[in-house]
Amino acid sequence: MPQTELNKGLSDIEAKLQDVISLCDRLRLENASLLDQQNNLVEERARLIEKNEQARAKVEQMIMRLKSLEASQ
Repeated sequence: MPQTELNKGLSDIEAKLQDVISLCDRLRLENASLLDQQNNLVEERARLIEKNEQARAKVEQMIMRLKSLEASQ
């Protein structure tokens, strides 16, 4: 195999390897971003569940008060 063909082959391999490295770097950053988003969404979901439970408790308290007022009349 002539030297020029060998150099071209090596250059092609080097370019492809650089593409793979770039892709891995990009995917690593994207993965980190997605993990952050997932964590934020899990935290937001927990806050919303807590607010929902608080609202449910308040509504139940109001219902109980209304029932007791109704019963006392």
